[in-house]
Amino acid sequence: MRVPFNETKVTQAASRLLKLHGGTMNYMALIKLLYLIDREALLTWGRPVTTDRYVSMDRGPVLSNTLNLINEKGDPSSGSYWREHISAPQEYSVTLLRDPGDDELSPAEEKVIEKIYGEHKDKDQWDLVCWVHQLPEWQDPEGSAIPISYRDILKAGKKTDIEIATILEELQNLSVVDSFLSNVEEQFLAQISVDQSNQR
Repeated sequence: MRVPFNETKVTQAASRLLKLHGGTMNYMALIKLLYLIDREALLTWGRPVTTDRYVSMDRGPVLSNTLNLINEKGDPSSGSYWREHISAPQEYSVTLLRDPGDDELSPAEEKVIEKIYGEHKDKDQWDLVCWVHQLPEWQDPEGSAIPISYRDILKAGKKTDIEIATILEELQNLSVVDSFLSNVEEQFLAQISVDQSNQR
């Protein structure tokens, strides 16, 4: 069970961190901070900010879709929302190209982003690697990758079995609603395209 990945939202969250950091940041540090933001949100409200997938890798937890966006090839006009706003890595750092705004982020989520950044802003990427290696849900993959589930994070955060079951059920319901709304939007856009074609 996963809430559908929201590229727009993770781009806005990453952009917020980049703005707080002066516009440029080591991308490994950026990913660690985004993971800590999701972890904090999940343990506080029962829902992550980015809705990405997490894996344990040698240098700590990683947001897999976000890492793919960072490493994708192509220019800003290629269609990726991420690449329109955040640069490809240059010497292991990424730069904010254009502010995407914050309409996908709630005020509470923005506060969590600012809180996590404030707690870790003086750590470099290697300090953050050491920090996340101490998180109970991280497992040493020994060169591979091990998935980290919501349950793993909630259990590591000392949530009770009842609390975990309730949160996972709410996330399941949210996933169903998000999928339904996404399908409705796709059908609506497809119908508009058909109508426009018929009018020509």
